[in-house]
Amino acid sequence: MSDFYKTAVIGDTASVSGFAALGLSVFRETQPERISKLINRLAANNFAVIYITEPAAALVSDTIKKYRSSPLPSIVLIPAIEGNTGDGMRALHEAVEKAVGSDILN
Repeated sequence: MSDFYKTAVIGDTASVSGFAALGLSVFRETQPERISKLINRLAANNFAVIYITEPAAALVSDTIKKYRSSPLPSIVLIPAIEGNTGDGMRALHEAVEKAVGSDILN
């Protein structure tokens, strides 16, 4: 693997377009099969962090689970403009609790 890692954002156009201004690679995708293939391709191409909107993540939960035990990429759920599930916040609470021993966000 290279020492140069990249960051991507996946989701609907309205939710992810602004991330391009931050220099992130933006992928406007809402079709489950395409999202799964995209995640696999990004993982194989030095993307260390993949942000994905909650609605998009809900469509490809099996693909995301495949990478949970891998060091890279880190797949992080983010809220979308619409259709949020709350999974992103739940995952954040779980990660914090695992890291520090208690949920300090509540």
